[in-house]
Amino acid sequence: MACFIVPLVQAAATSVYRKLNSKKISSPDSSVLMRNLPALEKMLWGGSVMLVVDHIINGELTWRFPFFTALEKVGGGEVMLKEMLTVGVPMSVIVTACWAVYALLRERRRKMATS
Repeated sequence: MACFIVPLVQAAATSVYRKLNSKKISSPDSSVLMRNLPALEKMLWGGSVMLVVDHIINGELTWRFPFFTALEKVGGGEVMLKEMLTVGVPMSVIVTACWAVYALLRERRRKMATS
């Protein structure tokens, strides 16, 4: 019910970092991962939006306060925190690892094309 919060926060942090370091990212001297940072940002935002829509469709998110149906029950905060730690964090780690592999493969392909 709250697993999307972790990748959503990571997406926001990635966006802020990219905007603050846009000159560094676009320079040819930047690292492979820095050059591919916009791809990570798109992956995180896209996945987070899809999860929010899924949670709305399943009734786990509502348009009225407290927004999360779990918070309507006693002890719901602990359930949400547990889900964020057991589902949200691994999801973010897996997305970031897939992005790193993507960035490295893309760089390898770029080097092969130029040689």
